[in-house]
Amino acid sequence: MNQPLAYVHPRAIIAKNVVIEPFTTIDKNVEIGEGTWIGSNVTIMEGARIGKNCSIFPGSVISAVPQDLKFNGEVSTAEIGDNTTIRECVTINRGTSSRGKTIIGENCLIMAYSHIAHDCIVGNHCVFSNNSTLAGHINIGDYVILAGMTAVHQFCSVGSHSFIAGGSLVRKDVPPFVKAAREPISYVGINSVGLRRRGFTSEKIREIQNIYRILYQQSYNNTQAVEIIEAEMEVSSERDEILQFIRDSQRGIMKGYSKTS
Repeated sequence: MNQPLAYVHPRAIIAKNVVIEPFTTIDKNVEIGEGTWIGSNVTIMEGARIGKNCSIFPGSVISAVPQDLKFNGEVSTAEIGDNTTIRECVTINRGTSSRGKTIIGENCLIMAYSHIAHDCIVGNHCVFSNNSTLAGHINIGDYVILAGMTAVHQFCSVGSHSFIAGGSLVRKDVPPFVKAAREPISYVGINSVGLRRRGFTSEKIREIQNIYRILYQQSYNNTQAVEIIEAEMEVSSERDEILQFIRDSQRGIMKGYSKTS
């Protein structure tokens, strides 16, 4: 249902039961899936691909051109998965020639005033609290929670099931299953509350804790810790995910817990 005061470009592809409220603008080369609600005063620009049953609240700008001086008008997209909610005044930029797309997964909640820059890839079931900011080329795993006013440096990666405390400045990669806080960003434990909520058993949580004790609490360097974890910890998908994340890290992983005041 399109309100007469909304503008929808004739070449936009809109499913029949999408609701578009007044004063919204939808440009050409846009696709919006069934059951999605677009609030008033939303701007959806070229290259947007929005899934089914999404909600996009007033003031949001989806698929604006990247804030990147190297961008030269290349064709790219900003893709939002099914059942994702975008709250007020969120900005999501489309990709550059680097990746060609910015991706937000399914069942995510992106709260008010958050910004997701070009070429970011965000997994499923993520929650970004108010004013969270991703610079360009960032990878975010599934079930990641960013508390309010978190800022993530370009090219960083954040592993699945991790929690980052409010106001954090993330300049290093954050491994899976952990809690991160302090300045500079540091390991402060595993995300046991989140893991329990998602069905991880007590045994599995202890296994993950033991892995991170070796990595962060026994005075090994990362290379030594990886060798010990691989030799001494039983093979599991969680163990292998942690090891692969460390090996793939380009910026280096965040440091361990410190008792400095």
